[in-house]
Amino acid sequence: MTAKQLRAFCLEQNAVVEDFPFTPEVSVFKVAGKMFALTDLASTPLKVSLKCDPDEAVRLRAEHPAIVPGWHLSKRHWNTVTVGELPARMVRELIEDSYDLVVAGLPKAERLRLDRS
Repeated sequence: MTAKQLRAFCLEQNAVVEDFPFTPEVSVFKVAGKMFALTDLASTPLKVSLKCDPDEAVRLRAEHPAIVPGWHLSKRHWNTVTVGELPARMVRELIEDSYDLVVAGLPKAERLRLDRS
């Protein structure tokens, strides 16, 4: 998966916006104002930090050397993924899981609003 493909896939999720709250180089992808992915799209190797269920995060780290605790994030809830070292399908699934986890944590009214958009 290329940086362009990663960015496009994140933006394909419902009601997602790209923001740059930290530096102009770090893309932060948000749904309803909540971050679900962040990456420096120009970095080599390409890495993306994604929200993850804490138990699943531990399992993924144990099974895949390309998945490590989130860099500068809560190590319990975030993983940093080296994109090129995993199949693109798996990276897409991890992005979807992160998005879904953030949406599930939103208030019901906000989730309903997202379903209508």
